[in-house]
Amino acid sequence: MLVYFSELTDLTEMQFIYCLIAIFVAGLVRGFSGFALSAVVVASMAGTLSTVELIPMVYLLEAFASLIMLRGGIRDADMSIVWVLSIGSAIGVPIGLMATISLPFETTRIVALGLILILAVMQLFNFTPKFVGTRIGLYGTGLIAGIVSGLAALGGMVVALYVLASKIDPRSMRGALVMYLFIGLFTSLIWHLIYGIMDVQAVTRGIVFAPVLLAGVFIGYSLFSPALQAFYKRFCLVLLMCLSIAGLLSALT
Repeated sequence: MLVYFSELTDLTEMQFIYCLIAIFVAGLVRGFSGFALSAVVVASMAGTLSTVELIPMVYLLEAFASLIMLRGGIRDADMSIVWVLSIGSAIGVPIGLMATISLPFETTRIVALGLILILAVMQLFNFTPKFVGTRIGLYGTGLIAGIVSGLAALGGMVVALYVLASKIDPRSMRGALVMYLFIGLFTSLIWHLIYGIMDVQAVTRGIVFAPVLLAGVFIGYSLFSPALQAFYKRFCLVLLMCLSIAGLLSALT
């Protein structure tokens, strides 16, 4: 069975097992925090698959996770914020994809992760510029999230910085992230098809890895409780920092 699935996904047996573990952990994080699925996958699997291979596969994994969490997102999210973020992201995605196709992956990955790390550190130590949580910051966040999504499928991490800075209730915060990622599936698919990066191999990998991803999402979702809300903001910031550092170390070594 292992040999069959490794051949189906065009991976070695060890690569396939490693991908299963990484995607399960990504599902746990996504289920609990509402974001960072793509970040965990990209940070942990960039040495196994190229960016052009990772971006469409991550898109499909995000689609499966978003469908599972959609009901909670609709209930909790402030859609007036979500729509602004989504429109800005739709404009930014093709810019990021163009850079991904034109520039070396390591260059674009370092830029994206470096930006996220800086912003996360600023928030953790209360150095966040006031405009980040403002209406202008909202528009800018959507555009930057789209560009970063095209660069390295990390747009959800950028949006997380805005919702954290705006001091939204943790449950509403997670709902906004879920709905942003869900709406982004439709706009991103259009650009993936235009740029020709969504292929049969990506679809096959997405389907094969979906069950273990969903198992992680269900477990992570069950771990979110009101008792943890007081620690939510700090947890998310530390999570962003750790993921960014891990990705940068991987890219620089």
